Amino acid sequence: MQLKILTFGIARDIIGGSTFETQITEGSTVKDLKKELLEKYPRFGTLASLMIAVNAEYGNEETVLSEGDEVAIIPPVAGG
Repeated sequence: MQLKILTFGIARDIIGGSTFETQITEGSTVKDLKKELLEKYPRFGTLASLMIAVNAEYGNEETVLSEGDEVAIIPPVAGG
């Protein structure tokens, strides 16, 4: 299935744009997506954390992804 993914912060720099599309197997989870992202974009492995939001809510590792979901990569944020 095809997923459109939004990126923010350093994730945008790693991907090279604010959105991209990726193909994953039907029934894949957030954990599967993270694994695929690390394989395609090894720089994600240098981040302290990497959150995935699915339909405007943080997804946990077991969240199942479906065609048409709005998926966002949210890198670590610093504030002050």
